[in-house]
Amino acid sequence: MKILVVVDIQNDFVDGSLGTKEAQAIVDSACSKIQAFEGKIFVTMDTHDQDYLSSNEGKKLPVVHCVKDSEGWKLNSRIQECLDGKDVTIVEKPTFGAVDLPRLIESYANDDDFSIEVIGLCTDICVVSNALLLKANFYQKEVIVDASCCAGVSPATHKAALDTMRMCQINVINE
Repeated sequence: MKILVVVDIQNDFVDGSLGTKEAQAIVDSACSKIQAFEGKIFVTMDTHDQDYLSSNEGKKLPVVHCVKDSEGWKLNSRIQECLDGKDVTIVEKPTFGAVDLPRLIESYANDDDFSIEVIGLCTDICVVSNALLLKANFYQKEVIVDASCCAGVSPATHKAALDTMRMCQINVINE
């Protein structure tokens, strides 16, 4: 069984307050991956409250983003369109790694063998956090990151995160 994890392809990370041209450039390849995928999809959503700037993260990254129910919090419309009709579970997360994700995947898999593929934004923050979290919880399973469906804060930090994941026995494809 294959599981796809789509990390934080939300408006604020694509073309909103933290958007980049690199993030905009991966939307079509991420949509193609989603459309071709047959199986369970977990979608993480970075989710903050109105008081984000007073949070620990907000003090270190003072850019308001992904405030629940705001336009920036919503999934990119093209990604949402590609997810329509698929078997999707949304996982809201207040920080980089979705700590509930391994439990949700384990519950879904119900002792069946599985592999996990990860795509999304930002490679060097939330993608790497979730990929490492998944590898730590499922160390005997194959965890794959499709680099062509990911973008980092910068091209250099994107590459550094891919190198880190590779060092932790995560299979990085399509560089």
